[in-house]
Amino acid sequence: MLEITIPPFDEQAAQTAQERLDVLAKLPGSLGKLEELAVHLAGITGQACPSFPHKKLVLFAGDHDIALHGLSFTGQEVTAMQVRNFLQGGGTINAFCRTAHADVQIVDVGVKEDLQGLAGLTQCNVMHAAHDFSQGAAMSREQAVACLSVGMAMARQAQAEGCTLLAAGEMGIGNTSPSAAIISVLTGQPVAAVAGMGSGIAAPMIQRKVECITRGIELNQPNAADPLDVLAKVGGTELAAMAGFMLGGAALRIPVVVDGFIAGAAAAIAVALQPAMRSMLIGSHCSAEPGHQIVMDYLGIPTYLDLGMRLGEGTGAVLLFPIIDSAVRILHEMKTRKDIGLSC
Repeated sequence: MLEITIPPFDEQAAQTAQERLDVLAKLPGSLGKLEELAVHLAGITGQACPSFPHKKLVLFAGDHDIALHGLSFTGQEVTAMQVRNFLQGGGTINAFCRTAHADVQIVDVGVKEDLQGLAGLTQCNVMHAAHDFSQGAAMSREQAVACLSVGMAMARQAQAEGCTLLAAGEMGIGNTSPSAAIISVLTGQPVAAVAGMGSGIAAPMIQRKVECITRGIELNQPNAADPLDVLAKVGGTELAAMAGFMLGGAALRIPVVVDGFIAGAAAAIAVALQPAMRSMLIGSHCSAEPGHQIVMDYLGIPTYLDLGMRLGEGTGAVLLFPIIDSAVRILHEMKTRKDIGLSC
């Protein structure tokens, strides 16, 4: 079993940040969600005026044999191709991280192709692709725990590097299927309500996807009261690692920004494992995948951007990094009404 302690959300730091915001030289509440974000970050970090000079995105890669049913726009080989692309700096996430002045680390936790020796890749492969969960369990309970442990180790490594703000990204052809399965099981919503177009598939393929996911849930009978059981039976390697990364960051009071649909499924696992996680995560954007808003509403985690995106990789999370900087700069750099001579 996993041994991890999530510290409580620091209500005192959050209150102090709110009191600071209330006396600044602006109309009370006039910066809207930026103020809410600043207060939330104070509570996560335990610092009334937090700052985030060292940002990092850790991208976990893994394959899924359920994709062999043709449920994605591309084949499994694209996972390894994109891993190589990310390592060369040619992905969307690389461009966004450069803009946000954030580091990128690529971790192989379950890619089907053997990527041993690939320069720049962090090699933590637990298994070469999660099994087809429409025919049996995606992985063993022990493999699920091993993947969670990879994520937690990456969070500890990030802290050792001095990172102050984190995001979890992913790459894995077919990973919207296990994500939909997890969200359906944990929220109680029907598969058809949470499974979308994923990589851009058409309506007939979406229906086949719903049928495969439903068959997998009926076959495996994942226990919603046991998140490790859900993760092992219908999840995936990178989803588990992302959940572990979120748990690890929260344990260290480092904010972890949640990306879209797949990250939302990982966050649901993390919260199910440790309910205190619910107040220790930051939502980023609202994915175009229908199940994403369902899971974020279920978790009670607000999002701040809506750009119609559904790429994954952690792109939405990294787009929030500059907004987070703006939110906390308010606390550090704005003068109070008293400072500028206002008596009201």
